[in-house]
Amino acid sequence: MIPFYIETYGCQMNVSDSQVVARILSDNGYEPCNCWEDARIVLINTCSIRENAEKRVMSRLDFFARAKRKDPQLKVGVLGCMATRLMNSLLNHPAVDCVAGPDSYRLLPGMLEAPDPKSYTLLPGMSLKPPALPVNVELSVSETYAEIRPLRETNPGVTSFVTIMRGCNNMCAYCVVPYVRGRERSRDPYSILEEVRSLVKTGYREVTLLGQNVDSYLWQPQNGSETVSFARLLEQVALVSPLMRVRFTTSHPKDMQDDVLLTMARYPNICKHIHLPVQSGSDKVLQKMNRKYTRESYLERIARIREILPGCAISSDMIAGFCSETEEDHALTLSLMEAVRYDQAFMFQYSQRPGTLAARHYPDDVPEEVKTRRLAEIIALQNRLSLQSNQADVGKVFEVLAEGISKRSSRAFFGRTTTNKVCVFPRENRAIGDYVRVLVKSCTAATLKGEIVNENQ
Repeated sequence: MIPFYIETYGCQMNVSDSQVVARILSDNGYEPCNCWEDARIVLINTCSIRENAEKRVMSRLDFFARAKRKDPQLKVGVLGCMATRLMNSLLNHPAVDCVAGPDSYRLLPGMLEAPDPKSYTLLPGMSLKPPALPVNVELSVSETYAEIRPLRETNPGVTSFVTIMRGCNNMCAYCVVPYVRGRERSRDPYSILEEVRSLVKTGYREVTLLGQNVDSYLWQPQNGSETVSFARLLEQVALVSPLMRVRFTTSHPKDMQDDVLLTMARYPNICKHIHLPVQSGSDKVLQKMNRKYTRESYLERIARIREILPGCAISSDMIAGFCSETEEDHALTLSLMEAVRYDQAFMFQYSQRPGTLAARHYPDDVPEEVKTRRLAEIIALQNRLSLQSNQADVGKVFEVLAEGISKRSSRAFFGRTTTNKVCVFPRENRAIGDYVRVLVKSCTAATLKGEIVNENQ
């Protein structure tokens, strides 16, 4: 058995993809190990969403180039979005032995067995060319890895991810995903349900359904059987076990419909949290971003969430300093945040991604210092909103799934409420994987702090 190690960068979907790769390799004579020093093959699963993510990977490849000078037998492969976007530069990197895009993982065993062209030596007078590095970054219109059971930890965890679809059709102006992950395609719902049932049997207590835009999930079988929408899939997953919590991400404001909200209201094990990225509060910027909704329609969707799911937490993504964003546009984003009162948010400074619609058509003309200042204002506002949201939970009792030991104290557990808020509480005689009722006693902007209460309290 050849030991391999996978380093994963970027989003939850990459974590899921790495588990798929681990299964493919383990079924073909390779064995996973816990650190790269014990491996003969290191695979780096990459993300191209932001420039900083790519810089981290390139720095890591430089590290492995030095490691390979000490151990020439070590093989390094690059997987995922960077493999698609930066194929040529990666093939020229001294550390890299193979490059595989996100739809090429089934080919990895053969690619890793290919001869190493970097160790190929021509004898005097020979005119043969050394073999090329193994590479495949072709994007698929059908690959979903549906029947491949991801290889998770040897010891079952508490939470896990299940990918329900791949690719994206939305073509947002700032986003590189459609170019590096291809067109949208939905996975067979029967394979999804089978994977969830397997998670229940092995002791997992929470599953997150993953897709670039889960609300556009649609399975249309050719045999004429039932068409499955995301609302229907969500219901089927919730029915697998009442003890399995269900989350999902990410939703798109133009696609989230009432049927999903009504399904969430119907099943108590579907967590009451929706991540609904807005990116900007300005209609002018939203149009330039090609988001296909307006500020008004977004706020109408928020109102429906509040109406159908009272107490549902809402989180979002914000981009500061998109192309030609004015101070008025920025103020509109701040005012929308105040109107929605997000519980949490992921906030970023715009960085142009090569090949996107924005890079081709719009100048990146907001000065860096202005972007930095606007982002700081967005962060400061969200910190205040998050603190106020958490303060409103003090004195309330929540069901919390104990996910692990707190980083600050070995005598405390951490877990999340149904609204996706992190909660820290004393361990007492409870175990990881238990559902516990926690009375919130205090909070910070990021964390609830409480104590376990008995069922009759």
